[in-house]
Amino acid sequence: MSTHVRHPIWLPALRAADARTFASLYAVESFARATVSSVIPIQAYEILHNEQIVSILYTIVALLGLSVTLFMPMLIRRFARRWVYTAGACLLAIGSLFFVTQTLAGQLAGMLCRVMGASALSITLNLYIMDHIRKTDFMQAESLRMAWSMFAWTGGPTLGIFLYTRFGIYAAHGAVAVFAMALLALFWTYRLGDNPSIRPGKTRPANPLANIGRFVAQPRLRLAWLIAFGRSCFWTTFFVYGPLFMVITGEGKLAGGLLVSAGNALLFMAIFWGKAGKRFGGRRTMTFAYFAMSAMLLAAGTVGETVPLLTGAFLLCGAFFTIALDALGSTAFMRSVRSYERAQMAAVYRTYLDFSELTPPLVYSVVLAFFGLGSVFVTLGLLAAVCGFVTWRYLPKSL
Repeated sequence: MSTHVRHPIWLPALRAADARTFASLYAVESFARATVSSVIPIQAYEILHNEQIVSILYTIVALLGLSVTLFMPMLIRRFARRWVYTAGACLLAIGSLFFVTQTLAGQLAGMLCRVMGASALSITLNLYIMDHIRKTDFMQAESLRMAWSMFAWTGGPTLGIFLYTRFGIYAAHGAVAVFAMALLALFWTYRLGDNPSIRPGKTRPANPLANIGRFVAQPRLRLAWLIAFGRSCFWTTFFVYGPLFMVITGEGKLAGGLLVSAGNALLFMAIFWGKAGKRFGGRRTMTFAYFAMSAMLLAAGTVGETVPLLTGAFLLCGAFFTIALDALGSTAFMRSVRSYERAQMAAVYRTYLDFSELTPPLVYSVVLAFFGLGSVFVTLGLLAAVCGFVTWRYLPKSL
């Protein structure tokens, strides 16, 4: 009897990680980020009183966050994924402490913590997904993950605006801290571990610049990055300039929050787009989505400030087609990356999000110096058309 080991009863009861595991983690994470997604640009505008300077602020934050993303593989190698994921959740909560100072320095620090936390969570979660989900199931798993996050991205922005306008800044950002701690509890309950059978090759470079070279040398990875970059530029524009557009045109803060929530409510359609991709092929579906998104953005830019509600309707239509790219776009990367360099390539791939937060505000700050706010949507529409053409021309038909 001395050699008998008694295991806790509840340990074997936990099921193996599957698509629902990662969908639930992403849903709670989405609540932590979505709750103040509409509050942050409005708060920045109240501090700076100029939409062009707000664009510059977002550019600075994205540029600083980009360097953190590129060094993420070194952090994962040094501290292991679970601790990097934990740090990411904690950074979301820490960012809330900076935001409540209602100062420019606090706004900058809070936005930077938010970008760093999102980067850590995104890269580590993608690595866990590639370890536990078969390649043939990526499309289904990703569409499920997007669909579950619909609840967060639908209710979160409106909830944040409601708390901000009704109860003040402490209530809005306090909710973020609560969701971040709930995410940590759920993550440690699942007890996800690094896959011991997959190790980076010893001859593969760990230097961030060398990782970029490895990534750029692979055409399939470059294409996957562009697909993700284009659709992420839409969401950056939608989250930042959608609420600003409603405030500037006199529709009010609540209208801005409702616009973002309505667009995010369409995330439930990710399941529909997942089935469409399986039936018609990822290449055809994503190409169609890009060109349709482009048409909606060009229409929104043409109407502009003359009929704000109609412009908002066109933006919502654009969001509907962008969700197809959310549901299907990441499969281009997951099915192309080599297993032994997933951590390195995932970090470089994740820079699409940093560049999508860096490039649009920088370009828009120049465009806004010469044209009205509608020019923002026209510029994005032209980018979507280019991405659609490249996707149709170079994405393999077999995807």
